[in-house]
Amino acid sequence: MIDPWVALEPGADPVERVRSLRRAYESFTEAGTVPRPVRSVVADSWRRSARAGVVPDGTANVELTDGDLGSYRAEHPLARVMPLFRELMGTFASDGEHLLAVCDAQGRLLWVEGHPGTRKQARRMNFVPGALWSEAAAGTNAPGTAVAVDHPVQVFAAEHFIRRVQPWTCAAAPVHDPRTGRVIGAVDITGGDGLAHPHSLAFVQAVARAAESHLALLSPPRTVTDGPLELTVLGRDEAQLVVDGRKTRLSRRHSEILVLLARHPEGLTGDELLCALYEDESVTPVTLRAELARLRRLLGPGLLDSRPYRLTRPVESDVTVVERRLGTGAVTAAVAAYAGPLLPGSTAPAVVRLRRRLADGLRTALIARRDPDLLADWARAPWGEDDLDVWRALSSVRPAPAVRSRLEELESEQAVPVGWARQRRGGRMRPEPR
Repeated sequence: MIDPWVALEPGADPVERVRSLRRAYESFTEAGTVPRPVRSVVADSWRRSARAGVVPDGTANVELTDGDLGSYRAEHPLARVMPLFRELMGTFASDGEHLLAVCDAQGRLLWVEGHPGTRKQARRMNFVPGALWSEAAAGTNAPGTAVAVDHPVQVFAAEHFIRRVQPWTCAAAPVHDPRTGRVIGAVDITGGDGLAHPHSLAFVQAVARAAESHLALLSPPRTVTDGPLELTVLGRDEAQLVVDGRKTRLSRRHSEILVLLARHPEGLTGDELLCALYEDESVTPVTLRAELARLRRLLGPGLLDSRPYRLTRPVESDVTVVERRLGTGAVTAAVAAYAGPLLPGSTAPAVVRLRRRLADGLRTALIARRDPDLLADWARAPWGEDDLDVWRALSSVRPAPAVRSRLEELESEQAVPVGWARQRRGGRMRPEPR
C-alpha cells in the first residue's frame, strides 16, 4: 500500500503532479471540493485550514523577535538538542540548498538555518525564527501539520495551503518529551521539489527519534511523578496500563473500570459504576467494592480515590487520541490510531455504548470522506468485513469486480427473510431455532 504520508509515490512525475495539484487546489478554494490526486492527510489539513480562517493569499505572522525570541528559545527543551540537529542535518541542508527548521508544539519556528540563499528566499514568506507556522495560522505545511496530527509528514508544492509557499517542499517529524510522550515540537527540512522523496521523510523521522533518545539521556529519572497514566484498550480485550514506565496487563473487568474512570475524571459513585459495568441487576455493591480493592492494590498507592471513585492522575488513552484527531477533522490520522474496537469482548453497558459511538464516528467520517484507500482499509479489517454501508461507499468510488462481488454478497445476506439465518459455510439457509 502507498504510504499516505509520503508526497510522491515511486515513479510519479513531479511536474505532472504539480499541475494536477494546482487544479485540485483551485477546485478546493473555489468550490470546497477536494478531487484526486490530493492525499487524505492533505485534504484533511486543507479543510482544517479553511475552518481556521486561513486565506490562500495570506502569510505567517512573526510573533517573537530579538530578546523575546532569544529568551524563549533558551528555555525551550529543544534547545538541548539543537547541537544534535546541526550535526545530523546541518551539512545536508547547506550542501543541498535546503533549510533546517525547528518549531515548538504550537508550530512557532524557533530556529531556521541552512543555505544563505535559501534563507533569503524563505524570509519573503516569513519562514523565519519567531514566526507562527501552525496550521491554524499558516495553513497546510510540514512543521505545522506534523504537530497538528502528531505524525511525520511531507508537504509538496501546491499541497501547501498558502499560495506563496507552494514553490516549496518540506518534510517534518514531531519530537516528543521522552518522559511524558507529549509533543514538544518538530524538526523540518525545507527546500525544493527534490525533497519530495521517501528518504527525506525517513531522514527527519530518524533525526526526531535520535533527539528523543538524547533528551532521555539528558533527563534524570524521576522518583516522583504526576505524569499521565497511559491506557491502551483498542483492539484488545485486556487493557495495557503504563504507570511511570511500568507496564501492567489488566483483567477485563479492571480494563472496563479504568476506561470508565478515564472518561469521568470528576469521579463516579459506586451506584453509577455498578450500572455502567453490569447488565445483571442482581450484582451487589460488595462485588464491585472487591474489584475496586483489587484494582487499588494493582495500581499502587495514591492512584485510586473513593467517594467518589476517581483516578488521581490524568489518563492518556488510544481512545482519546482517536477522538481528538477525529474532532479536528484529521480522519487519516484517526484511522491510523484505531487498532480495532474498544475492548471488543466487553458487555459492560457503558463500554458497549462508547465502543459503538467511537466506531460509528469513524465510519461516518470515512463514508463522508469517500477516500477509496481509507474505505478499503476499513472494509478489509476484521471489524469492517461485514460493514454494508462502508462496502457501498467503497463500491461507489472504487467499483472493482472484487468490491462489487463482496457488496452483492452482503446485500444478499441482509435480504434473508426474518426468521431465517444464513450458515456461512456453504451459504445455505436454515430456520432460526425457536
